[in-house]
Amino acid sequence: MRNRKKGGFLLPPPTSVMLQKLAALLIKFLERVLQPSCQVTCLESIRILSRDKSCLGPFTTMEGLKTLARHAGIDYAEEQILEVPDLEVILEALKCLCNIVFSSPRAQELTSEARFVVGLTDRIKLYNERNLPHDIKFFDLRLLFLLTALRVDIRQQLAQELRGIGLMTDTLELTLGVKWLDPHEVAAEGNPSAPLPRQEVERAMEILKVLFNITFDTSKREVDEEDAALYRRLGALLRHCLMISADGEDRTEEFHSHTVNLLGNLPLKCLDVLLAPKVHPGSLEYMGVNMDAVNVLLDFLDRRLDRGHKLKESLTPVLNLLTESARAHRQTRKFLKAKVLPPLRDVKNRPEVGNLLRNKLVRLMTHIDTDVKHCAAEFLFVLCKESVSRFVKYTGYGNAAGLLAARGLMTGGRTEGEYSEDEDTDTEEYKEAKPNINPITGRVEEKLPNPMEGMTDEQKEVEAMKLVNMFDKLSRQRVIQPMGVNPDGNLTSLNVTSLEDAVHQISEERLSSDSDLELD
Repeated sequence: MRNRKKGGFLLPPPTSVMLQKLAALLIKFLERVLQPSCQVTCLESIRILSRDKSCLGPFTTMEGLKTLARHAGIDYAEEQILEVPDLEVILEALKCLCNIVFSSPRAQELTSEARFVVGLTDRIKLYNERNLPHDIKFFDLRLLFLLTALRVDIRQQLAQELRGIGLMTDTLELTLGVKWLDPHEVAAEGNPSAPLPRQEVERAMEILKVLFNITFDTSKREVDEEDAALYRRLGALLRHCLMISADGEDRTEEFHSHTVNLLGNLPLKCLDVLLAPKVHPGSLEYMGVNMDAVNVLLDFLDRRLDRGHKLKESLTPVLNLLTESARAHRQTRKFLKAKVLPPLRDVKNRPEVGNLLRNKLVRLMTHIDTDVKHCAAEFLFVLCKESVSRFVKYTGYGNAAGLLAARGLMTGGRTEGEYSEDEDTDTEEYKEAKPNINPITGRVEEKLPNPMEGMTDEQKEVEAMKLVNMFDKLSRQRVIQPMGVNPDGNLTSLNVTSLEDAVHQISEERLSSDSDLELD
């Protein structure tokens, strides 16, 4: 078909079959002895083809993957890595493997069988000795992240057989360029206020993501002293990550987000490293403890609350981390309580109204997402030392009902957490207004006229039965489910008979009370 404007020919678009044939030819061509420039050209073509899932067939065979791994310098064979001297070839091959592993479950399975993760970790161990360029280190770590994210067996292999937590902690330390001031405190080698350079931030975030993948279950199990020492060392580096910035606000936010996610995976007893550094000039001190890291976490939470989108992904990690830290460390809890739930002064507005951190968190307690509202409520509940009365005081019974119902605490009381017995400090404004505060809304309400004023007991009972009948109708139409609270403090379903019995019982008690008064 002739193009009249340019005098050329319009070629038909390549079909899937044609592209697969080209992919197979490129893999075969790479198996020959070629000049590095030819290898790079082949690999660039493979990288482009690997973006199309219909072309992946030739790349997702053991032979094809081993060819790419050999050019990437990670083909594990007989405990030796076959060296590929040309760095550009290594880089292009790594990019190809990242594309293929990301798109193909078959490739993920074969990379596990071929133990490419061993070749990757062997090269990562040499980062301190070999002056590899940033791009190769970055795509080494990106490929390792993909493998650990997509394959459970590779996660386990890296964490256990290859001692990946220690290896990646060493790599993070090298990337951050820090020196140790104390067993649990590090500082930047150079200017402490300078942001971490862009390339180091990119590599550090990949390391944090790999560590997240291989530690996601550690917070749920007990660890021995050797492992605890390793996690505390990692925790000290993560604290440093919180205290430094990257190039730009958005990149700093992303960097801190990965740090917070990983901190949430550490065993609870190892979170004490957040408070370990000594109080230095300029540090935020509370009860003799350095609260710089906790304050950064609180500021991070406040910014996430203001953003207001993807709340589950952005809020639950930091809320859970702060909750567990407050539950485990008295100083952290008291510091957070002072910041989030200071002594009440404003009792005219509902707890969810306003722009204070308390107001924002109380608003989340009625969020449509169950995880979000549970995390927000749990955090505030722990700050209240898991005391129902104190919790209701700061949030209002209406907002608190969800957590109290889930905990079986609708009738009040306190859980069995280990907390000190110090009392809450009330302001004069709160003490004065306390008798007039509506416990449901958590604020002083205007006094409204009693709608039953002037009614006889018989009229009140008639109105009550009307209400029962309305409940019954809505219940039968499955619009609502009437609930009550049993003696254990748990919610239980009610039927219309139970409601009628309750009305009659109240009426009988009132009549009995009136009879007693007449006898007197």
